[in-house]
Amino acid sequence: MKQKIKGGILAAVGYILSPLSWWNDIIINIPLAYIFALPFSFISKNLFLPMMIIGYWGTNIIGLMLMHNGIESLIKKDRVEFSKNKLTKDIIISLVYTLVVAVFIKIGWLKMPLEYFQ
Repeated sequence: MKQKIKGGILAAVGYILSPLSWWNDIIINIPLAYIFALPFSFISKNLFLPMMIIGYWGTNIIGLMLMHNGIESLIKKDRVEFSKNKLTKDIIISLVYTLVVAVFIKIGWLKMPLEYFQ
């Protein structure tokens, strides 16, 4: 029973972080990527954008891995297979969101926290 509960929680958290839940990017993945990139920006402002992109992609990849492991825990006997079409769609969605975040940073809509008060 513990295994099933753990698997369900992992799958739910993974789904929320994954690119399969496109609705969550603005409230979960992008803020997590921002928090991830922030310490690097104190080293160099030039690191902010690449680290934001890496953080965003990281949340999506971690989400897929958590979801996969959670589902696998729920149904141990059957192996969950991801289709190429689904994976391709997820990668394209992640690329589009990455480009949107990069554009928002470049045009100044996403800034360093202190820059909002200047």
